[in-house]
Amino acid sequence: MVEIAPFNVPLPRRAQTLSVFLWASFLPICLTLFLLCLTIPVLWPLLIIYLIWSYFDKAPRTGSRKSEWVRRLPLWRWFVDFFPLRVIKEAELDPKHNYLFGYHPHGIIAVGAWGTFGTEGANISQLFPGLNIRLLTLDSNFNVPFYRDLLMAFGLASVARKSCNNILQKGPGNSCMIVVGGASESLTAFPGTFNLILKRRYGFVKVAMRNGARLVPVLAFGETDVYDQVKSKPGTWLHWIQHKIQAIFGFTTPIVIGRGIFIYDFGALPHRRPIHVVVGKPIEVKQMDNPTNEDAQVYHEQYMAQLQEIFDKYKDVYAPDRQSDLKFIE
Repeated sequence: MVEIAPFNVPLPRRAQTLSVFLWASFLPICLTLFLLCLTIPVLWPLLIIYLIWSYFDKAPRTGSRKSEWVRRLPLWRWFVDFFPLRVIKEAELDPKHNYLFGYHPHGIIAVGAWGTFGTEGANISQLFPGLNIRLLTLDSNFNVPFYRDLLMAFGLASVARKSCNNILQKGPGNSCMIVVGGASESLTAFPGTFNLILKRRYGFVKVAMRNGARLVPVLAFGETDVYDQVKSKPGTWLHWIQHKIQAIFGFTTPIVIGRGIFIYDFGALPHRRPIHVVVGKPIEVKQMDNPTNEDAQVYHEQYMAQLQEIFDKYKDVYAPDRQSDLKFIE
């Protein structure tokens, strides 16, 4: 039977669900608003100016236009409490240095990364005072009218290498958060699993080395639990279509099952399942102008070893019902 939300749900829980619904609706709201503006001829000159300006706008690659007011809205405290989402830090981070955070696993849409680093819902600036951490996302997201400006208000920037360099070179404390696994990893995101696509990903390590930024591994327990996913086996048409979309657009479309606002069994919203984000210890790297994969491998191995250490330390506390242990699958 379909489980329907009761009428007597406490007001705080309704507010939490509302915040998650608004977050999930950002893109369709922005697209709808833009299409509505297109139906009003008097707005066409303004839209043309806006689109031209957006094309030449460099802000997505510089990390500018962050609004602390937007990030600190009560809405995001409700968002964090929905799951709930909690942050555990393994070490203090000196604001005299720059840091490149790597978030794992990607899950379906990196919900924990958004709640922790895209907003102040988890009080990240109080946990790491003096750091200006920018969550990075696909460059293509900044091609969507209005949506691009909303993302920048939350402090998000492009994950392009040039963007990382610009941010890390702004001065002490300026740091980046990259969801390293990317779209490919989302296809492996099943509840209770920790499958990381990391073995051959040296790019983020080399970015840290070029800029003298310290690497900080971040492991989120529960990230893969908030959505269920239909498994696509290699050789099936669904598997072929998903990888084709990824090759063309840079992202993929896993078939997910979440919950709705009034129905708990299916929908587009994530389930209420706890997420614990463990921020590891910084790894100091040697600054180099043009590091090779061999140069990066030393720090890459340290990084993977610390992820394994974090997992082993907290797996029985935050993932006692896991289906598998931490796996570096690619």
